[in-house]
Amino acid sequence: GNQPCDWNMKLTLILSVSGMNAAVRATVRVGLYTGAKVFFVHEGYQGLVDGGDNIRPATWESVSMMLQLGGTVIGSARCKDFQTREGRLKAALNLVKRGITNLCVIGGDGSLTGANQFRTEWSGLLGELITEEAKCASHLNIVGMVGSIDNDFCGTDMTIGTDSALHRIVEVVDSITTTAQSHQRAFILEVMGRHCGYLALVTALSCGADWVFIPEMPPDDGWEDHLCRRLMETRNRGSRLNVIIVAEGAMGRDGKPITLNVLLFCSCLCRGGTPSAFDRILGSRMGVEAVMALLEATPDTPACVVSLSGNQAVRLPLMECVQVTKDVTIAMKEGKYDEAVKLRGKSFENNWNTYKLLAHVHLPETKSNINVAVLNVGAPCAGMNAAVRAAVRIGIIQGHSMLAVHDGFEGLAQGKIESITWNSVGGWTGKGGSVLGTKRTLPAKHIEEISLNIAKYNIHALVIIGGFEAFSGGLELVHARQKYEELCIPLVVIPATVSNNVPGSDFSIGADTALNTITSTCDRIKQSAAGTKRRVFIIETMGGYCGYLATMSGLAAGADAAYIFEEKFNIRDLEVNVEHLVEKMKTTVKRGLILRNENSNANYTTDFIFNLYSEEGKGIFDCRKNVLGHMQQGGTPTPFDRNFATKMGAKSVLWLTEKLKECYRHGRIFANSQDSACVLGMRKRGLMFQPLTELKEQTDFEHRIPRTAWWLKLRPILKILAKYKINLDTSEHTHMEHIISKRTPVTLSGKMKE
Repeated sequence: GNQPCDWNMKLTLILSVSGMNAAVRATVRVGLYTGAKVFFVHEGYQGLVDGGDNIRPATWESVSMMLQLGGTVIGSARCKDFQTREGRLKAALNLVKRGITNLCVIGGDGSLTGANQFRTEWSGLLGELITEEAKCASHLNIVGMVGSIDNDFCGTDMTIGTDSALHRIVEVVDSITTTAQSHQRAFILEVMGRHCGYLALVTALSCGADWVFIPEMPPDDGWEDHLCRRLMETRNRGSRLNVIIVAEGAMGRDGKPITLNVLLFCSCLCRGGTPSAFDRILGSRMGVEAVMALLEATPDTPACVVSLSGNQAVRLPLMECVQVTKDVTIAMKEGKYDEAVKLRGKSFENNWNTYKLLAHVHLPETKSNINVAVLNVGAPCAGMNAAVRAAVRIGIIQGHSMLAVHDGFEGLAQGKIESITWNSVGGWTGKGGSVLGTKRTLPAKHIEEISLNIAKYNIHALVIIGGFEAFSGGLELVHARQKYEELCIPLVVIPATVSNNVPGSDFSIGADTALNTITSTCDRIKQSAAGTKRRVFIIETMGGYCGYLATMSGLAAGADAAYIFEEKFNIRDLEVNVEHLVEKMKTTVKRGLILRNENSNANYTTDFIFNLYSEEGKGIFDCRKNVLGHMQQGGTPTPFDRNFATKMGAKSVLWLTEKLKECYRHGRIFANSQDSACVLGMRKRGLMFQPLTELKEQTDFEHRIPRTAWWLKLRPILKILAKYKINLDTSEHTHMEHIISKRTPVTLSGKMKE
């Protein structure tokens, strides 16, 4: 990885969205790290055709202050010239003159299709260029990254820019719903997305909308009456507001656009603004993967696009993705709406199914005679209330009686239990903290009282939402089943903690909100020193012994180092870090950022590190220290946390309903098998239930962390982007996958598709 290589790489962007700059920064720095020459192409394909000063060498310093900027600093433009062979011939000439044979394109399906056509024609174009340089450019390698707020490119769960657009939209919806609730109004809002309903669908889930119109699933005929009835039903149940979300490409079954008097979000609002932490990390990861793909490419390697599946970076053949994206449009035109939803991908399909469960419902008149209790455990975090809301409403839809337990296990022991209704959780999706109240108390000392109250309130199942205490408490309840038969009921733990330290899940509810809080705070702290002398900021993050927040916010904010418990460090490591930063500060760099997880080392405290950097940086830079504290637990939840929590809450109760059927014996519920007490978690590419007892072996209970963590593999990226000379482990290759073979083939227009 450290050996210089004889290749040049060119980077071009076609359409500007938030998060692109993170991808640009990572591509440039990792490219330079490998020994490549990297070039910017300003103004997209137009700059490629025009050449000249539009194609300039990229340097390490030129991407220093890009992470927090929206849009793209190298410009973007649509280009009619590139659509002609004459224009592509000019572009080829501009590349071969500079010895560029590797092309990294960030854009939508049109931009990426154009890049693939350019690659396909490359040999023919070279044949028309009678130059010495052309003889050395026998083939052109293409790697694409999808930059689009619409999230309309098949093959990836999220495109760069989508999460930031959702942040802008949800912020506005939150503001509007406050007014709507005060004045008992209904608001109809249109969001962007072209012919894809992803933004509208996730906005509807994130704000608890009453109805959403999306292109992939037009409403049935007579939807007008159905909509009016639904709005009246919600008002009759006591709701003070109604929100309807409309995707800009929404249409009826007759193919005619659904036109309403709407409050329209302008494109600048959705596209602009500071990129979210998710988009910064996504862009950085995709940029690194794009460079690796180019390094490994051969003349026979097809043009690929780097994508996100769950939390995994994958490579897919570019034209397969483009074809499946086109098949979505074909399916919609042919009225095959279920197929259109499936072709959008598993993420879109899961969002649609969750929306259908929560929105278009008639509450059952008959009860199931099942009581399900919901409680929050551990420290509060954003998104807990969204999970409670989804669990309660899905339970009610299933015919269950839902019970709210206040103050966690302590409240369960003290009998702080009451019925919770559909309207009780109205408006909870966007609320931070824990409305039910939560405490860190574990159940072991109160097992007898808890068992008595479970019997008293006839509780048949438990939904435990919380952090490591929820996991540990769930285990204690399982172990106590041998002595207390009342505890032989199904239970599910939903991870919800800013620390993201619950075994069995790659992500926890609340971690994304905390990550955005840290990232935006780092941005402001660095900006506070604008115009002053060189300065280094030492910032302490939460997380207990888990370094997730420090590592990921380090990636998102562009930290020079992030100290965590999982990666041991000594005084020599600190010395290397200080020396590295001193050398950087002797150049044009004026800001330094050091993150430290609160329990990373008992002796090398935040004060120690602050004093060390202050002493060694005398005469070159000064230091400031910030301990962010509990602000990381507060605030309104991000769209990611709202959506994630909603799906987790819904899925948990559906699982409990099936488990209760399995455990119904001789007229009563009896659950004592390992798989009747599970953690619902995100693992790599999907949600899965894992028995608590199986996860026990994977847990470091002393330090309250899992024994393995997927995000530790991202730490080398953090160091490379901070210009450390390290050996990059390339032994684990991301192999090319095929989108066509992932699902049962369906016939569209006579062809076999995904």
